Amino acid sequence: MTNKRGLIVLSGGMDSVTLLYEHQADIALALSFDYGSKHNARELPYARLHCERLGIEHLTIPLSFISQYFQSALLQGGGDIPKGSYDEQNMASTVVPFRNGIMLSIAAGLAESRRLDRVYIANHFGDHAIYPDCRASFIQPMHSAVYEGTNNHVSIEAPYTDISKGDIATHGKRLGIDYSETWSCYEGGDVQCGTCATCIERREAMQEARIIDPTIYKENA
Repeated sequence: MTNKRGLIVLSGGMDSVTLLYEHQADIALALSFDYGSKHNARELPYARLHCERLGIEHLTIPLSFISQYFQSALLQGGGDIPKGSYDEQNMASTVVPFRNGIMLSIAAGLAESRRLDRVYIANHFGDHAIYPDCRASFIQPMHSAVYEGTNNHVSIEAPYTDISKGDIATHGKRLGIDYSETWSCYEGGDVQCGTCATCIERREAMQEARIIDPTIYKENA
């Protein structure tokens, strides 16, 4: 009988893949969401790949209503993905309203159904200024609501809340993660563009961690 008690929200990006490997001993189930983002089709295969490699069950839940009814440049049919710096003013158009709130609610219900009592999420400090549902001021009351609203008192575990993406990359370096098997670029496409704000953030994080970036970028192709 397994003693694993955790579920992880796994996108297939650098942050959640690092969290998956860091806490693999506690994770019984990984949960991804297909919500109609421009890069979902590129992220999700990496989420599946890492779960298969680690022998962790993986589920993908469709949330097509998000791209149908919500407004965001991140979604299919939305505006252009910002180029340049990863900051509040530049990235505001990529906010998907209450995305983490919706996903954590579903994850909490699934965790309760599976008798798991922890939900891991890889929000980090660099997202705070841009995305309201990545901040400690959101995660803490969401944890309280989920804990009180589930029979088995499911907790939200967000260990990267107060660290940077560079710090996360440093964790990944220690764990030996090959970041070429992750996806960051919000534009989607065949290869990561290398010039959108998320690609720039990715490159800077690996520079900070002193990792030789293994990513194939469009600008270098």
